[in-house]
Amino acid sequence: MVQRRFKVRPRHTTEAIIGGITGALSRPQILVLGRYDEDDRLRPVGGTVPLGPDAAGQLAGHLQPAGPDLPWPGARFSSTWGSREPLDVTLVVPEVVGEVDADTAIDRGAWRHPMRFVRPRLDALVADMPPFGSGTTPAAD
Repeated sequence: MVQRRFKVRPRHTTEAIIGGITGALSRPQILVLGRYDEDDRLRPVGGTVPLGPDAAGQLAGHLQPAGPDLPWPGARFSSTWGSREPLDVTLVVPEVVGEVDADTAIDRGAWRHPMRFVRPRLDALVADMPPFGSGTTPAAD
């Protein structure tokens, strides 16, 4: 009999600030997420897997393109963790919070694996988000 081993990663829900998307503002595909550090700079913490139509529809009316005060000036985003392939990102005003389902693999303050978008947290304030580097903090209901 062959024994199979499975790697099981614990997952938690947490919140992060939506600072960029792929796709159109009316139909976002992937979210680029961040949290503020101790110097009030928005720092990337990861991205999501592609959004389904329902999730994209929940966000579409709430995302605005970033103006001259870009959330991540000069930042480059890669398509996957450890990849050098660039991701074509539209930066958005970092005022919408998203609840995500993330595993516990964190490297230098960012999640190593894509997160699953759960829902927009329109009741949550950006100022109340956990700081950059704090890892997964259970989301409030």
